[in-house]
Amino acid sequence: MILIAHRGNVNGEQADRENTLSYVQEALDLGYHCEIDICKWDGEKFWLGHDEPTEPVDADWLKNNKLWCHAKDYNSLEAMLLQDIHCFFHHNDDYTLTSQGYIWAYPGKTGGKKSIAVHPERLPADEIKKFSGVCSDNLTKYKENK
Repeated sequence: MILIAHRGNVNGEQADRENTLSYVQEALDLGYHCEIDICKWDGEKFWLGHDEPTEPVDADWLKNNKLWCHAKDYNSLEAMLLQDIHCFFHHNDDYTLTSQGYIWAYPGKTGGKKSIAVHPERLPADEIKKFSGVCSDNLTKYKENK
């Protein structure tokens, strides 16, 4: 099972640290995948940030195959696709496809072999087993079932 740290969170939400380069890198160094928010492309750098740009990151860093980049706007999505960065865009969709062909399931939605359960805490345990991976703020309980 693919274990994806939501904004770098592994053991619960850390709102003051999440979605920062150093925090996400810590989760990557522990062997986790990470979902991050990319909210801006300025023509040279991408910017981490959920609602507004908070920290610039290089495209080369984003090409890590363990990053799942959530584009928050069209320009970021297009730029990441053109640079072969694993990314996706969604707002309130039940499902969306990532650029690597995974189905990103809205919290509480069912899934299957090529799907990622977002906030799987909202699903019955037997349902989670059907997914390829989970994206959560607390991965420790899923690590045991990996």
